[in-house]
Amino acid sequence: MSQLYRFSEYRKSPRRIFFDRAELNQLLSLYSRNVASGEWRDYAIDQVGGSAIFSVFRHTHDAPLYSIAKQGNSRSIEYVIFSGREKIKRAKTLGDALKVFKKNLRVVS
Repeated sequence: MSQLYRFSEYRKSPRRIFFDRAELNQLLSLYSRNVASGEWRDYAIDQVGGSAIFSVFRHTHDAPLYSIAKQGNSRSIEYVIFSGREKIKRAKTLGDALKVFKKNLRVVS
C-alpha cells in the first residue's frame, strides 16, 4: 500500500532559520581558537522550533558551556548567547553577540 503526501501542506510550514556561510565561518573561527587554547572540545548545531543553535562543550558528554542561538523570522533576526539557561547577551548581529567571548589582554610582569 502506498501513502499519498500533499506537497501543498508542507510548503505552508513556517520558514526555518539556518546559519549562513558567513555566520558559520565566525562561529567556527571562535570555536577553533578556543579548541587551540584547550577550553572547548566539541560542538553541535541544532534546529529547535524557530531557531538555529550552535552549542559548545568542554567534554562530549557534558551539558553545553555556551549556546549561540539565531532566533526570529526573516524580517527580524536576533542572536542570543546562553550559558546554561541564563541569557548572557542579546544582539542584532552575530559579531556583536560574539564580543562576549573576547578576552581582555593585559601585561604580565
